[in-house]
Amino acid sequence: MNTEKVAEYIVNWLKDYATKAKVNGFVVGVSGGIDSALTSTLCAKTGLPTLCAEMPIHQAPSQVSRAEEHIKQLKDRFNNVSEVRVDLTSTFEDFKSATPTDDNEERVNLTLGNTRARLRMTTLYYLAGINSALVAGTGNKVEDFGVGFYTKYGDGGVDVSPIADLMKSEVYALAAHLGVPNSIQVAQPTDGLWGDHRTDEDQIGASYDELEWAMQMQDAGKTANDFSGRQQDVFKIYTRLNTINQHKMQPIPVCEIPTELK
Repeated sequence: MNTEKVAEYIVNWLKDYATKAKVNGFVVGVSGGIDSALTSTLCAKTGLPTLCAEMPIHQAPSQVSRAEEHIKQLKDRFNNVSEVRVDLTSTFEDFKSATPTDDNEERVNLTLGNTRARLRMTTLYYLAGINSALVAGTGNKVEDFGVGFYTKYGDGGVDVSPIADLMKSEVYALAAHLGVPNSIQVAQPTDGLWGDHRTDEDQIGASYDELEWAMQMQDAGKTANDFSGRQQDVFKIYTRLNTINQHKMQPIPVCEIPTELK
């Protein structure tokens, strides 16, 4: 990948889209992870106002410190970057107190994890609304179109997706080229929805390098029977998630009424 030309292309694409949409700039949720760091850097490079929003909910201190380091670095480099911190912890706790629970603890915890992402999405759209800006998504290709590792109408609720055609390895390459802080480049990827130190790999059961390989193998028409051992395990993990999360990747189904019934 020609990192310099790809970065330039995305920056121009963002700037052109915002100009045609007649908006002032971008809002990006910054988590301390590689994807949001790259996305916010690309938005900053457009020269348009870029608001970096930190939205902790019982966040691990390491994630908070990386987000703060990145935002400070961006503000030092670009005079069009500003920041806002909206602590949603009390909002999240109020929501938990106001809603019914369930005896299935695993199901409740997963649903509450997704609720965190949806509270952040609501906050981003509020910030975008008052600033006449677009919400820039931070999902990469493996997450968005491979395993569907994101929250529907949470971090999946965005206006533009500047890095959604980049594999995770390409995200890292572009981030290094653009000078994203090293602490973020070497950190283990995490969705930050649990308030602990579990990583994406812990949750998925495979690394992004493995998932990227499996995505390429599926695109090449391979099946699980073509592999053995760890490769077969990874391929099965990938295909299972790709199948069950198609509802995130496909347009919302519309019940089309036959003409003769109207």
